[in-house]
Amino acid sequence: MPKVDVLSIEGKKVKELELNENVFGIEPNENIVHGAIVNYLANQRQGTQNTKTRAEVSGGGRKPWRQKGTGRARQGSIRAPQWIKGGIALGPRPRSYSYKINKKEKRLAIKSILSSKVAEKELIVLDKLELKEIKTANMVKVLNNVKAEGKTLILLPANNENVCKSSRNIEGVKTLTVDTINAYDLVKYKGLVVTEDTVKKLEEVYA
Repeated sequence: MPKVDVLSIEGKKVKELELNENVFGIEPNENIVHGAIVNYLANQRQGTQNTKTRAEVSGGGRKPWRQKGTGRARQGSIRAPQWIKGGIALGPRPRSYSYKINKKEKRLAIKSILSSKVAEKELIVLDKLELKEIKTANMVKVLNNVKAEGKTLILLPANNENVCKSSRNIEGVKTLTVDTINAYDLVKYKGLVVTEDTVKKLEEVYA
C-alpha cells in the first residue's frame, strides 16, 4: 500500500497514512485520462456562435436584374452567399458540443490521476484544514508551511466557506470538493492538497 506523511497546518509531520491502493496505487491509464479531459472541455463549450443564412439576412426578394440581355452573370437574389452582405453558406450554427462518457471511464481517470500524484509526490495530506476567519494571508501561510508551490488544487470533503473564500484571491490556487472533482482540474493543477477526511471520502467513493 502507498504511504504518505500527514502534516499539520504548521507543516510538521503528524503521522504516516496508508492509502487504499485501489484508488491511489493503480497503474495510470493515459488514454482514459485524455478522453476524460477532452470530454470535460467539450462539455464546457457554449456552442452559441451563429451566422445568418440567406433566409435570415435583409435584402430584396426580387431578382436584381433580368435573366438575359445585360451581359452580366445571372443572379436570383442579393441575399445569395456570393453577394456582399449576403447570407453565409455553411457557416457555424448554435449547437451543443457535449457528450457523455462511461461512468467507469470517469472513475478510472480520477483514480489514474490520483495515483500519479502519489507516485510523483505531488499529494500533500493535512490532518485538518480549518481557518477561524476568512483571511487570505492565513491561507497563504498554510500553503507556504506545507510547501505547496506553483498551481495548487485544494480538495475538501465538503464545502468550507472560510477556506474557499480565503483561497479564491490567491493566484494559481483553486478549491473543489470531492463531489465536484474532475480530471481537467486535477491535471491542470500540479500540487494537490487534501485532508484526511478528503482521503477517506475519496476511498469511499472510488474504491
